[in-house]
Amino acid sequence: MADTAAPLAMGAERVDRPGLLQRIFLHNVPAKIAALPMVATVLVVFVGCVAWTIYYSFTNSKLLPTGKFVGFDQYERLFATSRWNVSVWNLIAYGSMSLVFTLVIGFILAVLIDQKIRFESAFRTIMLYPFALSFIVTGLVWQWIMNPTLGLQGTLRGLGWTGFTFDWIANPRMVLFALLIAGLWHGTGFCMVLMLAGLRGVDEEVWKAARIDGIPTWRTYVSIVIPMMRGVLVTAVVIIGSGIVRLYDLVVALTNGGPGISSEVPAKYVFNYMFSGGNIGQGLAGATMMLLTVLIIMIPWAYLEFGGKGRRT
Repeated sequence: MADTAAPLAMGAERVDRPGLLQRIFLHNVPAKIAALPMVATVLVVFVGCVAWTIYYSFTNSKLLPTGKFVGFDQYERLFATSRWNVSVWNLIAYGSMSLVFTLVIGFILAVLIDQKIRFESAFRTIMLYPFALSFIVTGLVWQWIMNPTLGLQGTLRGLGWTGFTFDWIANPRMVLFALLIAGLWHGTGFCMVLMLAGLRGVDEEVWKAARIDGIPTWRTYVSIVIPMMRGVLVTAVVIIGSGIVRLYDLVVALTNGGPGISSEVPAKYVFNYMFSGGNIGQGLAGATMMLLTVLIIMIPWAYLEFGGKGRRT
């Protein structure tokens, strides 16, 4: 009698248990209703616009998105254009240098300020101030500084240093370094603040234990502190990387892509073809390749960051 009652009870539990669809759609209904506007925005603005961009990149649209489907013609033309190829290599070179130097300089500045120095707030504000400016203002300021006639070179030559040369903004081989200097001046302070927040989050007991064990300071940073700041480092890399991919206004304000096309970047290429070159299809093909590049980088990172953790737990 008891043996038959147990299966019946188990069966009753299976009948009463809600199905998968019910658990998805009927659980926490008020929160789902409140999230509907955001979900609609994501679907229409982000997913919809991405799909629109990809579709019309396969057309021969000119001034308006009304062209016919032409397959991969726009992409073949894209990779056959020297201007696009130069812009991609410029972004790779600038991006790699900018990412490394911003992280390294920002961390070093954060370590120095973390030593409980006097006037810490003043130094932190001074270092963070450039980030409050737009890239247009930053580009114009550094354009004046690097102007061979009116800027630093002209000023020092007027003071008697006639052999001083600082013409990077007009030198095709050095113009990327001019962009790098302006970019580092703009963004290093923000990276420093992020790193400083991470350093302040390290328990003081860690430093006490390291001093008791006789571990050198540099070894403590490398082996203990930096691994503990993994979340801050990932945040900094994401923010810096997003700024690198959409690099446009700094280039326009500082060099306008010159001399020649030596400082062209993909975002400027896309903008010029869509709004000045009268070839929307070509511009959207470039935008699609930028999106694909971001996905190639982000998907493996997201898989390792979240998928791997799920399997380990």
